[in-house]
Amino acid sequence: MPSGKTVKLIVYEVLQFAALVVPVFVIMERFAGLIRDVKGRDVTGYWLVVAASIAYVTSATLLVWVPLKYVTLRKRRFISEITQWRPTALAYLLLSTLPCFAILIASSKVQLDSGQRFDHFAELPVSLVLFSLICVDIIERIRPHRLMGSANHMNSDFDVSRPVLTHLKQVTSVSGQLPAEEGQNGAIPDQAEARNGSTINRREDLTESPYSTRPTAAYLYSSSPRPVPYSGPLRFLWRKDGRSEVFVECFLFWLDVVELVRVAGEPLVFYSAWVFPVYILAFLSSLRMVISPQSSLLSFAGVMLQDLPFFVVRVALIAVFGFVTPLLYPLKNFLVSLTFIYFTWIAKLKIFKRHSMF
Repeated sequence: MPSGKTVKLIVYEVLQFAALVVPVFVIMERFAGLIRDVKGRDVTGYWLVVAASIAYVTSATLLVWVPLKYVTLRKRRFISEITQWRPTALAYLLLSTLPCFAILIASSKVQLDSGQRFDHFAELPVSLVLFSLICVDIIERIRPHRLMGSANHMNSDFDVSRPVLTHLKQVTSVSGQLPAEEGQNGAIPDQAEARNGSTINRREDLTESPYSTRPTAAYLYSSSPRPVPYSGPLRFLWRKDGRSEVFVECFLFWLDVVELVRVAGEPLVFYSAWVFPVYILAFLSSLRMVISPQSSLLSFAGVMLQDLPFFVVRVALIAVFGFVTPLLYPLKNFLVSLTFIYFTWIAKLKIFKRHSMF
């Protein structure tokens, strides 16, 4: 009887391999049918494309995917030292997402050259490619955590994004630092100077002295206070688990890309030259998946690879084709880019430092 870790590993690997090969087969089969229709029901071109897809998937699996999975699961030294990016995600993007987007662009070009419209790959193929991409991202994020029982370090009652009481440290109060000798009126010179408005810097003494009379809590602060757990009769409504939030975060992470690719499925856009920049920018944005979720580079990559170029192409699409995309998305791209540039660079200039209290 295999252990739970072995079963989980097998399930993860099967799902990732299915996400790798199924979109390629579906897209290539639809493209083969398109070639058959363009050439007047010629089945030779159809089976050539199908055979090419089988050969490609076999070669990519044996030459790239299996060796990469072997060194990843065996935790070789040069793989285990990688913490800022994910090799499996990069391999998936190059082996599956890139060929699928290329075939979608090629299908548009073939129909434009032939002067006929047969299939614009509207729903199933594109949704399958994006859903497989999201599944691979979810598996990579949830892989370190167990699926049954309580979470390990993603505890529902413990939120690492909020302030946490780390330890209590005994520090010396100001009164504990006073010397034994006092003046005739019960005050020492330091106290007299403090009454006259001067201050004495005792920061090192307050934190390093072993003599303590007043406990002080040391906290690790974040953006907002930690909520108090609810313990009433409806406490089950307050329960949460980080493992389930991974699924929500992954779908929200890809929502902007999904909307842009949906615009590429519109017949006005798909049967025009605008399909090229749309799919190219969508693939460049998907490269953010390679960066580890905890990396600080992810915010910069999100603005440079997604929000700025998406804003430009969406404004151009609205100007050419009308409102093929909701106005909410270019506004989101503009605001995200503007706030990132302002708070990262502009707000830190010397001219703004005098107004730092605002």
